[in-house]
Amino acid sequence: MFKDNWIQVLAELEQRGEPCIMVTVVEHKGSTPRDSGTKMLVTEAGCYATIGGGHLEFKAMELARHMLAEGEQAMRVERFNLGASLGQCCGGMTTIMLEPVVRPRHHLVLFGAGHVAKALVHILATLPFRITWIDSRPEEFPASLPEGVTAVVSDEPVDEIDEQPAGSYYLVMTHNHQLDLELCARILKRNDARYFGVIGSRTKRKRFDYRLKERGFDDAALANMICPIGLAEVTGKHPAEIAVSVAGQLIAAYQGEVVSNQAIPAAQAEHA
Repeated sequence: MFKDNWIQVLAELEQRGEPCIMVTVVEHKGSTPRDSGTKMLVTEAGCYATIGGGHLEFKAMELARHMLAEGEQAMRVERFNLGASLGQCCGGMTTIMLEPVVRPRHHLVLFGAGHVAKALVHILATLPFRITWIDSRPEEFPASLPEGVTAVVSDEPVDEIDEQPAGSYYLVMTHNHQLDLELCARILKRNDARYFGVIGSRTKRKRFDYRLKERGFDDAALANMICPIGLAEVTGKHPAEIAVSVAGQLIAAYQGEVVSNQAIPAAQAEHA
């Protein structure tokens, strides 16, 4: 699929948080398919606009997709002679720049729009996350949302779990303990979360463990549920302090550090 309006496409990719590489012709000599300044966007599954087609474009797409697969963030410059070795008959020379312009974002599903969630969203929006924020109460969402945050008003929040992509991060912090329990059961049943945290106290954790075991979840499955959440060293009770603590744990998760159940941050006792 090709689109000439790469600027509009780039905006759409940025909104979705879909990684892409911008390929730009930065130099041309002799006969070439396109002049300097011509641009093309390459994603894992698509290509938008064109730098002239042929084997040059094929090689550019191959390089761009390799960069995406490897998570490369550094710019690359490649020079091509458009002769027989490249399967082109132009005879000129083209230099292209491959530049990552939309960095990968982790998908976070946040259940609940209370005070801590509101504080947390504003922090996470500055990090490499795209956020699906779910609550049944439309009046709880702010009038304006940060970029990369999508509010979903749902009377059946549990059913929304089935629609989320594999490898998502989950945070459960609703106003209703029974709803929290149902969300936990559905997330554990999927068994594909990269991070799964539930706000609450040790008492809540023990109660949930007992009730989830009654539903057939074993200790190995329950070990994937982080409750309480956040950094134990952060003991403040203000929503912003709790939010910073949880954000720190999420950063550790996407940076590849092991995140496990730990001593309860004292502040969560009031939110259990």
